[in-house]
Amino acid sequence: MRSPKKSSEKKPVADFAGQSSLYKEFLAEREEILRHKWIESEKQGTDIGFEKALLDWIRKHREQWRSARRETKSNSLK
Repeated sequence: MRSPKKSSEKKPVADFAGQSSLYKEFLAEREEILRHKWIESEKQGTDIGFEKALLDWIRKHREQWRSARRETKSNSLK
């Protein structure tokens, strides 16, 4: 019988994910979508669901959000 893996054995993968800029961007975008879902659900008085919020956010906000995020990053590197 194999012994259960220690959490330290999984740490390199977790560290990589935490360091990955692509993963950080994914998490930031997901957070914005969840915020949009909450706002739109409050407006409509019912939960609109993640998929509807995702599509609505992409259509209405994603391009501007990404541009602002890129600008903020480039300014912080100066």
